[in-house]
Amino acid sequence: MLSPAHNTKHVALLPAPFHASSFLLAQRDDGVSNGTALWLGAQCMAHFLATLPVSARLVELGSGIGYTAYAVSHLSIPRAHPCSLAMSSLGWDVLATDTAHVISTVLAKNIRDNATRSIHVRELDWTIPPHQWSWTDSTAIASTTPSLTPALDLSPPFDLVCSADTVYSPDLVQPLLRTIHALCTLSRAASPSARAPPAYLCIERRDPALVDHVLAQAHTTWGFSVHRVPHHKLLKALRKARITWPRHEWDAVEIWKLTLPRIPLS
Repeated sequence: MLSPAHNTKHVALLPAPFHASSFLLAQRDDGVSNGTALWLGAQCMAHFLATLPVSARLVELGSGIGYTAYAVSHLSIPRAHPCSLAMSSLGWDVLATDTAHVISTVLAKNIRDNATRSIHVRELDWTIPPHQWSWTDSTAIASTTPSLTPALDLSPPFDLVCSADTVYSPDLVQPLLRTIHALCTLSRAASPSARAPPAYLCIERRDPALVDHVLAQAHTTWGFSVHRVPHHKLLKALRKARITWPRHEWDAVEIWKLTLPRIPLS
């Protein structure tokens, strides 16, 4: 069984079991970037999303080493469940995004070494405004150094947006929420039903004031309905995966669901 992530950051090549599957993920805990090692929220998010019905298209922000994306992509349950490595194992087509540094050091290698065709990797720099994004670049949606190589992978509409362990700096609150809002808005505009996808945000409550600020901004500034996923549902998801960590190991983890209103059809 996989240990809580805070106990394994020293492991350079991490065995990562997920339900009936197991894979190896490279990670770095070198202090250069928070995104190059596994975090607890990604583990919890993957197991929670595995309890949801699978749709088709998912985009993850801050994919890190790719655990969430890959785990769900390798479950043997046919299109019944979905975070990037985790999500694609369940039948999702996953767009895993992160910074150029994270992609070049761990994410792209992990996706490649654990070969799955349903995961696509692209850079998405949250500090770049959505009106400067490109869906025709094969390596980057938002980058200071776009490649302009034609892309063949995913673009809106998405059925679900998710992000784990990405609330840790006040400077990133506005860029993160703007990025989530843009993905939901673009998907709603491109959807025949005029519905925005739900966005799930997994947060470890290390800084309560910062977490409360993010949730308040999501509602008041960006127009999301904000609801916490009941803790018992996360507990049920972990038990279903036969995870028996002591409660104190993960009790600070919260999953929040952000939704935009549907556009009335004329």
